[in-house]
This record gives sequence, C-alpha cells and structure tokens, in this order.
Amino acid sequence: MLNFTVGPVMSNEEVREIGSEQVPYFRTPEFSELILESEDLMNKLLDAPENSRCAFITGSGTASMEAVIMNVFTKKDKVLIINGGGFGHRFVELCQLHEIPYESIDLEMHKDITEDILKEYENKGFTAFLVNIHETSTGVHYNLDMISEFCNRNNLLLVVDAISSFLADELDMSKNNIDVVITGSQKALACPPGISIIVLSPKAIERVEENTCKSMYLDLKNALKNGERGQTPFTPAVGILIQINARLRQIFAEGGVEAEIEKIGTLAENFREQIKDLPFEITSQSLSNAVTPLHPTTASADDIFHILKDEYGIWICPNGGDLKDTLFRVGHIGDLTIDDNNKLIEALKDMQKRNLI
Repeated sequence: MLNFTVGPVMSNEEVREIGSEQVPYFRTPEFSELILESEDLMNKLLDAPENSRCAFITGSGTASMEAVIMNVFTKKDKVLIINGGGFGHRFVELCQLHEIPYESIDLEMHKDITEDILKEYENKGFTAFLVNIHETSTGVHYNLDMISEFCNRNNLLLVVDAISSFLADELDMSKNNIDVVITGSQKALACPPGISIIVLSPKAIERVEENTCKSMYLDLKNALKNGERGQTPFTPAVGILIQINARLRQIFAEGGVEAEIEKIGTLAENFREQIKDLPFEITSQSLSNAVTPLHPTTASADDIFHILKDEYGIWICPNGGDLKDTLFRVGHIGDLTIDDNNKLIEALKDMQKRNLI
C-alpha cells in the first residue's frame, strides 16, 4: 500500500518497529522522563511561550477540540469561529453543544479569510478566536498572520487547530501570539492515530485553572497536574506515546521543524508541478504544504479514489457529502518520497490512457 491520505499516514521504519514491541508498564520514572521530554520537544517545535504546557490526550483530534472548548471557555465568553468546511464547523457544533456563545464567519468553500471580512467583526466584544488553520476538508490554509493581527488588535485569545498543518506549515506560537495549539499523532508526526496533543500558553493555562470542567476524562486541570510528574490521569495509549517521542527526537536530529516543513513543501511542489497536464483543477485559494485538493474535470472523484485503491494499491483521500464526486485530496505528509510521487503520477497517467479520467 502507498498512502497519500492525510491521516493515518505512512510511518517510517523506526516508528513501525516500536509499534511491534510489547507495550511496557507506564507508571515508572522511565515513562515519566519520556513524557516530560516529549512535552519539552513539542514546546520547542512550536516556539511556545515560556511556561507553556502540553497535554497528551488519548483520543482523536476531536477529543482535544472538545477538551479545549470545555476547559478554556465558559458562558461568559463570546468566541469567533472560522467556518469554512467540515472541521471548522466542528468548532461551531462543539460551542453549540457546550453552550459557549459564538458567532461564525461562514466562508465560501475553498476561500481564504480577508481583511474586509475581518473588519466586520472589529470591536464587537469577542473574547476568543477559533480556527482550524488548515481546513483539511477543502485544502484551504488560512492566513495566520492576518488572523493573529486581528486577535492582537481586539485582545482575543487565539486557538489554532493545527491537526494537519503542524510540521507542514510555519506555526510559531510566540510570533503569532497563539494561546492554544491542537494537533494529532497521525498527521505529520506520522505515528498511528490515538493521541491528540494540546499546547497551552500561560494565558490559556490560567483560564483552565479558573474554570470548572464538567468532564472527568477531558479535565485539562487534572491532565496538567499529572503532567507535572510526566504522567496522565488515566491509562494512555502508551505505545503511541513512545512512538511520538521517537519521532520528535528524529525530527530534531534531522534539522528540526524548518527541515520538516521544507521536506513536505518540496513533495507538495513536485506533485503540483507533475499534475499540470492532467485533467484536475486545484481548488484551494490558499494551499497548505500538507495536501493538494483536486477537482477532476472528466471523472468522478469517488471513482478515482476506488480505482487507485483497488487496482493500483494507492490510497488518496476521498471526500464525503456534497464533495464526494467533485473533490479528492492528495496528502504530502508522512514517510513519502519523490519516487512515491512518481508512482502516483504514473498510475494517474495510466488511468488517463485507459480513459478512466
């Protein structure tokens, strides 16, 4: 199998080998040291402000999205949400569920945020801004600098869901005054799914400490308290946390976040250059390095997904709902190479010869 989805992605040999080992007991000094090291490395990768903290949640990215909503915000808040696709809309649904006052910026699909749009929300009493910085469902990477400047002008807490953007695009908590970053194990970290990660600035931590979370499992106050000793409140996905630690150390050994972004960016640029003569249109107004969203002009996107999977052993990322037949996505994260790009292009050109696209 050759995997060009956006998660779970291809893992390297070291990560896969760890996955084949017996899972150790975790209430030990050795495991605590591993977690504390992982927290330190995550903070460094994100250039997190001094005294920021990291919580490792055994659950998908949605679990951490919900944990942030439940722990950081109350009914006294008024949050502004970019709603430009399935994942941005998830923040809307979570605020509705937990009765957090909000307004949503409902963007046209495939479009980036603009200054003119943001001007409508200046000085309107908002307390926070929530954004899925790379709306993975449509492949739009929103303008983080513009959003950050808006938040600074309006004194807003900034929450960035960077589940598919972390390590693929520049993300600097200190530079952009970000208070919360959410990411996951199965994207550019290239580990199995099962762990999501929340990095909180001191300002966000203060909110967590002041609020009462009506959840036992997703109580970040409890998670941070246990994290002081390198532990989690409940049994975590121990094996995945060990894989994450190995992957973080590997990233630093190979040049850090800049080298990882450059690698993923090179793969994305190579693929986008090679598809210029194929019957596809790139739909996003503002691309992330992580994924290329494509509209096929001569065939069903869903048919292309199934043919590649069943006949060529290559996985791309399908869409559902209204986008099922009009959009598929090709990921550039994980243990991929230029040679892998070439194999996908060869398969697509063969499909073209067979009049399948």
